[in-house]
Amino acid sequence: MSRRLLSCLWCGREIIESDAGRRRRYCRQSCRQRAYEHRNSLKGTGIPDDSVVLSAHEAANLADRWFAARCAAEDVATAIDEGATLEELRALGKALVELARDAERLR
Repeated sequence: MSRRLLSCLWCGREIIESDAGRRRRYCRQSCRQRAYEHRNSLKGTGIPDDSVVLSAHEAANLADRWFAARCAAEDVATAIDEGATLEELRALGKALVELARDAERLR
């Protein structure tokens, strides 16, 4: 049985999927419910159902997470230029991956 990594359509968290059954779209029932509420709130507005509508607070948080990920990438580039050790680069790379995963979430 193979496994695929998918992202929750609501929050962006990873979903570990197996070949059995229907493909999961949400990581939790609460994400499924929020997506349903979101789709219903858009009815009659002309905004497509698959649109992502973020509050100003959510958009600012998303921008902050992407800024942190960019800063971490710049730290990796600087460390390489300065001849950092393999251990230092591993730690910086691990931090970059964690920040990038966090930045993937829309909410």
